[in-house]
Amino acid sequence: MEVGALRRFNHIINPKTGRAIIVPMDHGVSDGAPRGLRDMAKAVHDMDEGMADAVLLHKGLIHKAKYESHMRLGFIMHISASTSLSRRPNKKMLVGDVEEAVRLGADAVSIHINLGDDDESMMMSDAGKVAKECSLWGMPLLMMVYARGHDVDSYDPRNIAHCARVGAELGADIVKVPYTGDPETFADVVADCGVPVLIAGGPKLDSTRKLLEMVHGSLQAGGSGLSVGRNVFEHPRRVELLHALRAMVHQGASVEEALEIMGEK
Repeated sequence: MEVGALRRFNHIINPKTGRAIIVPMDHGVSDGAPRGLRDMAKAVHDMDEGMADAVLLHKGLIHKAKYESHMRLGFIMHISASTSLSRRPNKKMLVGDVEEAVRLGADAVSIHINLGDDDESMMMSDAGKVAKECSLWGMPLLMMVYARGHDVDSYDPRNIAHCARVGAELGADIVKVPYTGDPETFADVVADCGVPVLIAGGPKLDSTRKLLEMVHGSLQAGGSGLSVGRNVFEHPRRVELLHALRAMVHQGASVEEALEIMGEK
């Protein structure tokens, strides 16, 4: 990795632990403003206070979120999108480019690919082009890769492992996939990938413990952390939750120790 890319990469993935806590905040494009992201300035401030490693935003939210240079947070610019109003919501189109991300001061860019969808080939072609641009500009690339299509099981461990490997082979520096449900099968995902693997948050969970158990399991399997949105920014005590997650991801805390940090043990 070139020096410029490595400097940016180290602002996303903690160089001491090789892990990251990323909070994606791109949900407004797909579904409209969700609870927790109506006041973007407050949301980003809370992520910084909670010591997340990075936030992920679409370009139009950078100024609205009052993302400022003094913040320790890394910034990932998401450059693909679709809406739930579309007849083909799984078709992710490029809505930005790497040069634009460089101008806006991003530490990385991210794209979303849905394997198994009718438009898979278009999304993979776009991923190849973005990976080339990232290489030219020294910009790390995060790929969110999911199995979503006709008769495709999104949570089959074999499909998740396939998704992670596709991301790595197409040039991702970091891959985000769903958790398989247990450390044993997720260890295979990590072993087959070859670049840092982060877990997605998935649907809204009904307890803090379930989120912490999922994160702990992924870390035990060799995962590199998490990229979780709703289960973080919609949490009623999101700053405290981030402190607990940080203890797990960067300090090796157990689920019980993390719950104690939150006063929920």
